[in-house]
Amino acid sequence: MTRARKRRSPRRTRPAHGAGRVEVTRAGGCVVATLDRPAARNRLSAAMALRLIELAEEVEDDADALMLAIRGAGGNFCAGFDPEVERIAPRVVESIAVLTKPTLGILDGVVADEGLELALATDLRVAARSARLAMGQLKDGRMPHFGGTQRLPRLVGPAQALRMLLTGVALDGNAAMRMGLVTYVAAGRAGLERLVKQVVRAVTSRGPIAMRLAKEAVRKGYDVTLEQGIRLEEDLYALLQTTADRAEGIRAFLGKRKPLFRGA
Repeated sequence: MTRARKRRSPRRTRPAHGAGRVEVTRAGGCVVATLDRPAARNRLSAAMALRLIELAEEVEDDADALMLAIRGAGGNFCAGFDPEVERIAPRVVESIAVLTKPTLGILDGVVADEGLELALATDLRVAARSARLAMGQLKDGRMPHFGGTQRLPRLVGPAQALRMLLTGVALDGNAAMRMGLVTYVAAGRAGLERLVKQVVRAVTSRGPIAMRLAKEAVRKGYDVTLEQGIRLEEDLYALLQTTADRAEGIRAFLGKRKPLFRGA
């Protein structure tokens, strides 16, 4: 008589690419959103896009959140968006762009297509030298439609923007730095992490209201005349003078101590 084999329950395996997720952590006043779908080089799914939109709203309303950083898991930033994102979450990039608080893109590995459009929406971009930044949608008969054709030339100029768009050339971190596409570049993973910590430490030590107003002055003043931009700066400066943070800054300066900003 043969012994009956013990039946094993089938293993539940996650699909190769899955829906992914956005892992949220905090480092001091910095909220870090990690795009976690490494099998697909962190291509943004609809679920991930919706979570990013929600997170942007949470950061905007959280007084303890001084900035938002976005990075990818598994050695890549983001290789693009799934087709469903266009229908379900077309506002995902804009939700990052309109944040009044500082934003940071931490770029490593593949930073391509809509993934680069997402990075362009951040205020500061730290890249590894080995990162590969490219806008290759035209090869597939598509075109950028999350602001890439507008933000890219504003950063690197129309000639370099057209070069990237029309040829699909991929830039490493050094080339992107020379063009003004990224604001910092680091050698190796350890160097990237050290540089990110330095940037986060510098940004979160600033006065939160002053940061938001300065960001507004730069963003809104870019497309107006110099005279109008200076008037905007003067108005925002006058608004800052009415805040408790500004009074604390003056007291700290006179007392030769570090200011304790409250964001009010």
